[in-house]
Amino acid sequence: MHANRATDGAAAPLPWRRGVAWLLLLGPFFFLSYGYANQLAAAKAVHGAVYFGWERQIPFWPWTIVPYWSIDLLYGFSFLCCRTPRDVDRHALRLLTAQCLAVACFIAFPLRFAFERPVSDGVFGAMFDALTSFDQPYNQAPSLHIALLVLIWVQFARLSWPAWARVLVHGWAVLIGLSVLTTWQHHLIDVPTGAALGLLCLWCWPDAPHAAPWRRDRQGDPRARRRLAWRYAFGAGLACAVAFWFGGLGGPLAWVALALMLVAWSYAWCGAAGFQKQAGRQSLAVRWLMAPYLAAAWLNARWWTRRDRRAQEVADGVWLGPMPSAAEWRAGAYTGLVDLTGEMRAPRAAKAVVSVPRLDLVAPDAAQLAEAALAIEAARHAGGKVLVACALGYARSASAVAAWWCAQADVPDASAAVERVRAARPQVVLDAACVPAIAAAARRVRETASASVAASARTQASASTDASARAEVSAVSMAGSAPSPTAGPRA
Repeated sequence: MHANRATDGAAAPLPWRRGVAWLLLLGPFFFLSYGYANQLAAAKAVHGAVYFGWERQIPFWPWTIVPYWSIDLLYGFSFLCCRTPRDVDRHALRLLTAQCLAVACFIAFPLRFAFERPVSDGVFGAMFDALTSFDQPYNQAPSLHIALLVLIWVQFARLSWPAWARVLVHGWAVLIGLSVLTTWQHHLIDVPTGAALGLLCLWCWPDAPHAAPWRRDRQGDPRARRRLAWRYAFGAGLACAVAFWFGGLGGPLAWVALALMLVAWSYAWCGAAGFQKQAGRQSLAVRWLMAPYLAAAWLNARWWTRRDRRAQEVADGVWLGPMPSAAEWRAGAYTGLVDLTGEMRAPRAAKAVVSVPRLDLVAPDAAQLAEAALAIEAARHAGGKVLVACALGYARSASAVAAWWCAQADVPDASAAVERVRAARPQVVLDAACVPAIAAAARRVRETASASVAASARTQASASTDASARAEVSAVSMAGSAPSPTAGPRA
């Protein structure tokens, strides 16, 4: 495994030829599609604009055309940040997706910049002239410039930089973001919508392939998933309608609508993978795009557990409770965390975190419970106190602990395991309907353990046989090369 990482990682040559091939496709496509949207808007003589009156007070700084233009150079260099062919393809697909979605919005909802840009001269004036030679005052929201900045910024930020260089990278990226306003190229509304587009492309093409939201997940109770998906979709539609009613002041509600729509998609299609959670942390895209929902989930969990947030020990160093804060984690002196949530973030102090994310309010199936039970057993064997947590510590984590306990050799049945968990933590919500899934999960865990033991025994037997054969060959070789005790001296 380490050899493969070395081959695919920094030790391998950069896949620059693949990057060049993608640039040969993306470059012409950018100018053709962007220019086509501009021409359509110009032909229709679009006059619509969305802006605040105070935006006229934003200063026009001609020199910021330099950072504005620099994104073209960074666009190409961003492919050099890719270390593997898969990284190149993923980055290119993000850029291509951003281009397609932005151009689709430009055509469907054409807007123009409402102010007359002041005249500038000198070098900066020449750069503005070059810009206006192909970019007319259309193609506003979402800002494709900002969307591409998000994608390129992520590429450069993932590299290992000295402290001073990291400050320079982030500072220049911020300057590029500001330049869309100080060059009087975009209105304010274009910036957050462009950032949302860039983050959406990161969400669509995540670093971990298994977390891609276009992959179908069928785990869990399908009826509960459909019901909750429709509820979240209705909430998204309602928030969107109210945001439209309030006009320019509806931006926060539009954010809520986007977050709920992504949650609805997760319940309907991709499951808990939509939260893109690994080692207790969601991806950058999820943390921003779903921020309103994540904040509401955190507040809801705190409200329901406000009277008692203590975890209880079930057996053998395995504790059950809600997702702890950093202070609660340190006070509990836990050494491992098995995280069953997609919407909650594990405390930063927790280092040994295993994420087995599950959708809230959806009864898990046997495969999900077996995976969680195996994760609990692995964490327990690492030693110390293991906390199994979900938002409240009442359902997802409780069923996982019950499945783990049921898989133990001396537990008679799943009902006994449920009662053991309920005795340790009376607040748990485990009804009779979950017992068959827990029993089936326990069987899977035992079968996995038996198969693992059998495989280990075969490996040991094979190693022993090989060692015996090598010893026998060595003995024969030694016997053949040693002088015979009955042989006399040669003449």
